Amino acid sequence: MIDRYTLPKMREIWSEENKFRKWLEVELAACEAWGSLGRIPREALARIKRKASFSVERINQIEKETAHDLIAFLTSVAETVGPESRFIHLGMTSYDVEDTARSMQMRDAADLIIKDIEEVIKIVKRRAKEEKDTIMMGRTHGVHAEPITFGLKLLVWVAEMERNLVRMRNARETISVGKISGAVGTYANLDPRVEEYVCRKLKLKPSPASTQVLQRDRHAEYLTTLAVVAASLEQFATEIRNLQRTEIWEVEEPFGKGQKGSSAMPHKKNPITCERIAGLARVVRGNAMAALENVALWHERDITHSSVERVILPDSCLLVDYMLQQFARVMGGLVIMRQNMRKNIDRSAGLTFSQKLLLALTDKGLTREEAYKIVQTAAMKARASGRNLKDEILQSREAVKNLKREEIEQIFDVRSHLKNINVVFRRFGL
Repeated sequence: MIDRYTLPKMREIWSEENKFRKWLEVELAACEAWGSLGRIPREALARIKRKASFSVERINQIEKETAHDLIAFLTSVAETVGPESRFIHLGMTSYDVEDTARSMQMRDAADLIIKDIEEVIKIVKRRAKEEKDTIMMGRTHGVHAEPITFGLKLLVWVAEMERNLVRMRNARETISVGKISGAVGTYANLDPRVEEYVCRKLKLKPSPASTQVLQRDRHAEYLTTLAVVAASLEQFATEIRNLQRTEIWEVEEPFGKGQKGSSAMPHKKNPITCERIAGLARVVRGNAMAALENVALWHERDITHSSVERVILPDSCLLVDYMLQQFARVMGGLVIMRQNMRKNIDRSAGLTFSQKLLLALTDKGLTREEAYKIVQTAAMKARASGRNLKDEILQSREAVKNLKREEIEQIFDVRSHLKNINVVFRRFGL
């Protein structure tokens, strides 16, 4: 499933080949650090850097016997280097290599996701500007509330994605750490300067304190951030799905030439991309829960987190990358049914102007309770009869006693709801 739904750059980051490549980067950087400290002879270091390589096939073959992936990796590398390989992995434990390399993978994956988020913000912001004055009905509890514009709806999404951008940048910063501190984090067989050198070379920060592993609260923050991004996309996709319902029919996600909606019903145009986004958000959310459960490890480390991370880290990054790019495609081609938006406003027969009536009556000196009773009585009559609320208000003696006809006409002008929309748009530089 992942290969079908993801793009090459993210797949490459989480490929087995790239994982071992990152492991080798860590090992070679550690060798350079030891060389600078005089522990590895210059000639040996030169040979290691020149000859060190690996074969994924050979690593997998060795691992069948050793049941230890890092040892299998080191054995494969040693076969390419020769006797000088004795200087590789000096004083280090497996997770000095694996966790530091994993941080690089997560950082690189975050860079792609950050670019995806920036692209979504750019597209949704553009669409918001285009639809700034596109009047539609706002809904609360699924029921008509008061008019808004589609552009304002989209600006709410822009603001949410801008928060997600900040969250993702923070998560990238949190995970951009390495550790070369040995079996239990004491540097017993390492010089701390090796860690400093390796992290500086790999553009990471040394963990201030670690055990055999980097602590998993970092990974949990990263995965929960991905889950929040996915949840936002699910929210937006769910809104599009709702607005595409036949009874509402105010937007449609793009429908490609030659696309088929149903094997049985040729008329169908289904919001399948938004449904897929909403479904995949559940997977990312579940992965975040697994990441939280990985935080609690025994003493200086156990292995319960390891098998979990082999699934949840690549899967979550791959899925969020895919979801963001698919949502960008949906928003870029979203069809806006402006005529239907206006028709749906009219279906409320003026009921959505009830608050403006209430406020206008209180402005005339009535108590809120008195004004509420006048408006609610007229509204219930309008609902029962199917007449427009404006007509019922014009028949209400209590209402016309306090409001002139011109005032009532002005209250029922839909544009009056939107007088401050520009204030919101200016906050976004639009």
